[in-house]
Amino acid sequence: LMSSGIWQRGKEEEGVYGFLVEDIRKEVNRASKLKCAVCKKNGASIGCVVPQCKRSYHLPCGMQKESFCWKHRPVQAITSKYRDSLPCTICLECIEPIPTYNTLQSPCCKNAWFHRDCLQVQAINAGVYFFRCTLCNNTDIFQKEMLRMGIHIPEKDASWELEENAYQELLQSHDRCDVRRCHCKEGREYNEPNSKWEVKRCQCCGSSGTHVACSSLQSCEQNWECLECRRISYNPDFRRAPKHPLANSTNVTVTDCLLEESSPKLPRQSAGAQHKELLRQGNKFREDISKILVELGVQIKKKAKRLYINKANVWKSALKQFQSQKFNPAYTIEVVYVNENDNFGREHPGSKQEFLGHLMQHLETSSLFEGSLSKNLTLNSQALKENLYYEAGRMLAISLVHGGPAPGFFSKTLFNCLAYGPENTLPILDDVSDFDVAQIIIKINAAANLNSLNSVINECYSYLELIGCLRLITTLSDKYMLVKDILFYHVIKRVQAPFE
Repeated sequence: LMSSGIWQRGKEEEGVYGFLVEDIRKEVNRASKLKCAVCKKNGASIGCVVPQCKRSYHLPCGMQKESFCWKHRPVQAITSKYRDSLPCTICLECIEPIPTYNTLQSPCCKNAWFHRDCLQVQAINAGVYFFRCTLCNNTDIFQKEMLRMGIHIPEKDASWELEENAYQELLQSHDRCDVRRCHCKEGREYNEPNSKWEVKRCQCCGSSGTHVACSSLQSCEQNWECLECRRISYNPDFRRAPKHPLANSTNVTVTDCLLEESSPKLPRQSAGAQHKELLRQGNKFREDISKILVELGVQIKKKAKRLYINKANVWKSALKQFQSQKFNPAYTIEVVYVNENDNFGREHPGSKQEFLGHLMQHLETSSLFEGSLSKNLTLNSQALKENLYYEAGRMLAISLVHGGPAPGFFSKTLFNCLAYGPENTLPILDDVSDFDVAQIIIKINAAANLNSLNSVINECYSYLELIGCLRLITTLSDKYMLVKDILFYHVIKRVQAPFE
């Protein structure tokens, strides 16, 4: 492939992948007379791309020197300097953003850097039809530059297109119950057609499912939508969002109420309306949060504080570094990865962005938060004892001020509690992840008359007494204030210590 005096004159199935046998023999004969500029032995079939240059090389010798002609090798011009290391956009390992033989920059996306080996493997797998920039998908400019820098791009279809039954899984339909609490004793994968244990797929995406009984569907013919699709379809922030047919229906299932804004009586507000209301609360809420972050960012000193992080356990080692008396959040953060199992104590420079990103991912899945997509605080006694809520808050602040990722997993309620204060926040039903508590709220809200409302209150009397939400009920409309009290207790008051 790299030899200078041979061309693919045959078809793909002729000779050796289109290289005819007689042409290969001629090239072997030609190369036997050429001396390698590295090892000085004959058989050097690869010549310099510059016609006037008479140097020739063996393939291993050229790779050993990191170039087949170090005098005429192409060099990428760097357009901007970077203080921190950046990740290779293919393997995500950190590299120094300096163009070298082993490090290449994308011609179309200046922040995209690659290992040469990663690019070559991708080019071989993708072929000329699918090899493109990993960020912007540019093909022409990207391939032209990579060919100039010596990346071999085979003229073939992508390897994944050639695999037998490569897309067989697309013919399989989802047949698993994905609701938070599955009631089927046979398990989530059990599917009995035309029964209450038949798995119904989401009518919008088809990638989530539920047993008929687990979502209290009336029949197998009733349609069902997953949480993600409901949020898109019925989000009040969407312009002219369609009103759900169950909005005024008295025949509302528990799961429907949990997953959608099914009742206009429950205390729910759009993000825009809630934000405007909060801004009217007084001067102490009018401080622009982004302005605060900018002011704090200016205070970061150029002096660097090095953090030694074990990549196998980012959270534990980060906790140890942040709790150290020597740690100063006003210093620039430098990350160094170390391996506790490495007897030589070798250190590897790391990316601050990557490190803070790992921290955010750990917090999102930690026991400090609860919820599926939009998360709220939990009440974890062990975490309180170990002061982990404070440490988590400090890590969030450091990530925001030092330019790391934001906690995008926060619910709007959690954000408003932290930004404007719990007393100025109105929780909604989506904030309740406890199925039993949500069911109590739904039953109270669904009461059609005073007798049924008192009956529901009697059923959950012990719980209401325990949380201090028992109140005198004189009219049916009192149920809305009761629901508001339960929501405020469960979402905010119950986790007052973690908030603080």
